[in-house]
Order: sequence, then structure tokens, then C-alpha cells
Amino acid sequence: MKIIGYRDAHGVQVAARDGDALIPLGSVERFWDDPSAAVAAAAGVVDRLHAADVEIVPPVRPGARVLCVGLNYREHVAEGPFEVPDHPTIFGRWTQSLTVGGVPVDVPVDEQGLDWEAELLVAVGAPLSVATPEQAEAAVFAYAAFNDITARRAQKLTTQWTIGKNADRSGPMSDLVTADEVGELGSRRVRCLVDGEVMQESTTDMMIFSIADILSFVSRTFTLQPGDLIATGTPSGVGYARTPPRFLHPGDEVTVTIDGIGSVTTPIGVRVDAGVL
Repeated sequence: MKIIGYRDAHGVQVAARDGDALIPLGSVERFWDDPSAAVAAAAGVVDRLHAADVEIVPPVRPGARVLCVGLNYREHVAEGPFEVPDHPTIFGRWTQSLTVGGVPVDVPVDEQGLDWEAELLVAVGAPLSVATPEQAEAAVFAYAAFNDITARRAQKLTTQWTIGKNADRSGPMSDLVTADEVGELGSRRVRCLVDGEVMQESTTDMMIFSIADILSFVSRTFTLQPGDLIATGTPSGVGYARTPPRFLHPGDEVTVTIDGIGSVTTPIGVRVDAGVL
């Protein structure tokens, strides 16, 4: 089942997507209280909405944790001045940075451009605390294609990456697809295209740390909750590591696709003028 969010007068709601029709599943908070039960109840919902008649937004709780894993593909580690980590490298995004396909992301002031990072996104479906990898894997509710669009200048100013990973509307995600529909993840092709040109291509089985290991690792420090999101890292081929470096500029279009899961396309908007600050 494909899960999306939409905004109405009462706030963010969640729906199941059936082609152009949407099956309302309740408020985003109610949905993530028990996402499996909400999905099971969809068969009994007779109301339908038309996707073109609503504002599509991420189906994400405002209080969700959005955790990103850096350096999770060996060839990507080799692109920069890094060593293969002994543990998952975790940094955070705020939910305010998330968006959906078709929403333009502007180039922040002082940035040469923006960079792309194709990633698999995982949504947690049950509380996880001190979980084994097996328990963690069983708690995966859904997957999405994700672009961890990055402001590299800001990212590199300090040893902490957070500011460069939270530019406005810089976290586009596809529809969530429930784990039962995806089936065994296995080796899924991950691709990023800029204006139709392939920039990144790898497979999910090339990740250094598996999804189960990442979730288990995080759960040993704090409890993951239903609706928390994990972006699992990007393969090689990012723009800043190319010779010469290549960045996203106004008018460009970037697409991230993961086989059997989804695709998200983002236009690059305008360059922010320093005069607006």
C-alpha cells in the first residue's frame, strides 16, 4: 500500500493512494499511533478524495525524528577525506525540511549550488528500545525514495553537518510503500538523475550498515517511535566530489528512483538573494 499525506483545514491527514484516488486514514498523529491498524482499516473506508484536489505533503508527524546515516557506502566514503566508520554516522534533519515531489528547492544564499544524495528512506512502525537486529527489521513499516539535498558550503563550515542538511524544502520523499508490499528488500537499484543524466547508481545491498543494524544501534541510546524516519545513506557520485565539481542550479531537475519502491523528482527553484535576509 502507498501512503501519502495531505493538508486540510484540520491539519495534516494521512491517506492510502489508489491511483488518483486517496483513501482517508485519519490525522497524522492518529495514524502513527498504530500504523498497521490504520492500514488494515483502509478496506472498510468508503470515502475517496481526488489527489489533484488536495495539497500533498509528507505523511510525517511534526515530532518525528528524522535521522540520516552518513558514509554508508564504501565508494562514497572514498570520495571524501573519510575512513570507513566502525559505527553508523548519524545526523539529524528537522521535519520542516521534508517535502514531496514537484516542490522546488531554492539555492540558499552564499551556496555555489546544491548537491544531490539518493537514499532509501525507512519508516519505523513500532517502538524500538534496545532492540536486536531481528526485532528492528520486524519493526520496519514502510520505505520511500529520498533525496538528501545538501548545501555543501554550510555543511563544511564546521565538523557538524546539521545546518547543511536542513535547507528549506531540501528533503523530498516519494510516497511511503508498506513493507509487506515491497517484500524482501534484497538488492534494490538506487539511481539519481540530473536533467536525465545518471549521476549515481548502486544497490541497497552495498550499504555498510544494514537497516536492521542501524535501527538496533540507534535504539540502544533512545527509543525509536512509530513514524520516525531513517535515511540510510547515499552511494558514490555526488556532485562536490566530481572533477570539476558539479552542483544543482536554478532550472535543473533531479530525480531519485529506487526499484520497486518509488521515485521523487525535484525542480531547483531560484537562488536566494542576500537582500532578503
